[in-house]
Amino acid sequence: MKLSVLIWVGLAMNATVCIAEEDTSGMPPEWFVPPKTASEIGITQFSQSPILDGQDLPPVEERLPDDPVVSHPYESIGKYGGKARVTLFDHRRFLPHEHALTISADLRNVLPNIAESWSVSEDGRTTTIRIRPGIKWSDGHPLTSNDFMFSFNHDWLDPEMQPLTNVAVRGAKFVVIDDLNFQIVFPRPNPTFANYYAFYASRWVDPMHFFKDYHPAYRDREELNALVKEKNHVTWMAMFSQLRSWGNEDAAKVPTLRSFKVVQRTPTKLRLERNPYYFKVDPAGNQLPYVDAVDVIIVLENSQMITFQAATGQLDFTSFTLETQNIPLLKLGETKGANKVHIWRRIHVVDVAIQPNYNFDDLKYRDLVWGKGERRFIRALSHAIDRDQMNEVIYFGRGTPSQVTAHWSSRWYEERFAKSHIRYDPDYSRELLDELGLFDVDGDGLREYPDGSKLIITLEFIDFETPKGISLELVRDYWREVGIDLRLKSIERRLQAERAMSNKMQMTAWHADKVTDILFPHWPDWFYPHRAGWDMTMWNHWGRYHQSGGELGEEPPELIRNMQDWGGQLLTATDEESRTKAAKALLRAHADNLWAIGTVGNAPHPVAVSRRLKNVVPNGIWGADNRWTTPYHPATWYIDESDEQ
Repeated sequence: MKLSVLIWVGLAMNATVCIAEEDTSGMPPEWFVPPKTASEIGITQFSQSPILDGQDLPPVEERLPDDPVVSHPYESIGKYGGKARVTLFDHRRFLPHEHALTISADLRNVLPNIAESWSVSEDGRTTTIRIRPGIKWSDGHPLTSNDFMFSFNHDWLDPEMQPLTNVAVRGAKFVVIDDLNFQIVFPRPNPTFANYYAFYASRWVDPMHFFKDYHPAYRDREELNALVKEKNHVTWMAMFSQLRSWGNEDAAKVPTLRSFKVVQRTPTKLRLERNPYYFKVDPAGNQLPYVDAVDVIIVLENSQMITFQAATGQLDFTSFTLETQNIPLLKLGETKGANKVHIWRRIHVVDVAIQPNYNFDDLKYRDLVWGKGERRFIRALSHAIDRDQMNEVIYFGRGTPSQVTAHWSSRWYEERFAKSHIRYDPDYSRELLDELGLFDVDGDGLREYPDGSKLIITLEFIDFETPKGISLELVRDYWREVGIDLRLKSIERRLQAERAMSNKMQMTAWHADKVTDILFPHWPDWFYPHRAGWDMTMWNHWGRYHQSGGELGEEPPELIRNMQDWGGQLLTATDEESRTKAAKALLRAHADNLWAIGTVGNAPHPVAVSRRLKNVVPNGIWGADNRWTTPYHPATWYIDESDEQ
């Protein structure tokens, strides 16, 4: 066992780590249902932060919507004031994007947010949304259906912005009914489009009155090109994207619906102040957010420094770059009174999912992993992994050994799918490998192909977000015990993308997210080939064939075509019974075949906050599917200066 693993064992055994089980019972019940408005709970008077007093602004009642949305804090009504300190990695978690729809805290439902209501036609082809009256951008300009239309038509469907139209909106038409009502109409049933719409919150609505000056659909292209040159951009698309992401000094000009607006952008810092037109209030009628300002520190690619700052209380909220192995250090800071460490659960059903390449150009290797449809080699690899030991060494015993399947919160989850071929049984692995004619011919302890050539598997990976490096070191050792020579190669993201998309990798690993009821129907990467991706190696050729209607890639075998049909049914079914039938068929096929090999999931994830930051839920779920913190209402977090160390 490598030294790094031994160090880990020591940390796990000596650290006092209290990790809460996944439990939503302590969360406000309002987080699971459509939000109430002020009139519905009897709020008739509204208050604002004192920092806005004396500013040249309309009264708070005129800045709020006609009937403001009420956000319920985790523990208590907060108090105004203070400046929060976060890094660029975490600022979107501290002030998430606001969109028409959002996601419930139990990961099961889509809820209205900016939208007052939404509905789907009986045939599943039309999603209709009504915006809440009176919502305004941070510059006071009214929000209308045209803002949503602008983003849909001039980003998602614009061939310059998106050379390959995203399959989720391919063929769709945006219909503006009036200022507050619009429809998205599809050529085929797409009854769960609202899930996708809620997930991609950052890309669906832009202030048209601002951005039309930066788009050739509304501005003379020669004028626009001159502006691009003046601003030192290569294309108008790059300039547009930089503005949208607050990526340069012009960020302060961009109106927003988020709880904070940019007032200054420098190479090292992003300064934000409260949005005086933010559309939410607390149950006492106080306009949110509670915090007055945020300093976003731009520390690029330095997760070790961020971890140290979090452990010493120098940052008010930190999580995106933190990892399970940081918990002992962070907890040490907590014992010294510098911070507070909440342990959430990562949304990944598997933290490190190993992906063989079933489309690899080496036919000998492809025949081994595909096995003409029978799965003895992959099952042998799975049964050789000691997941219980991995759980103890890496996750303090607080993770869950699992194969890739639906998330535990899903209505389609079944324990038997998660536990398929998960038993640690190296003797059984050896039997399967022997049956395949894979023997140690030269006596070095490692197996050769039946023709006597070396059986070497190279697994290339990005060591990011989950403990991939240490997990794969253990997997390498487990597989070596049954005679499989696994070579690990940590690479950077750009090389990963190039090699994955050009089919040069035998094997890779990524974390298995997109497994909740929200995303599974639209992004079923683990369950059938529907696209080609930089984070995937399993079946990019088959995915291209499916995505291009047979013009690109490679025609898949019959079993894979059946799975693609089930995936289509999952996406287009307009009744729950048919949707469930398709989902279970895909999950059962994965449990039987192990397209990806699972390790440990449902893992502890540290969320470090300063002692002075209040109302942060201690037991959330961390991941992209639910937009990290969005279901937990960050606008209700507040700073208590009296608790600052």
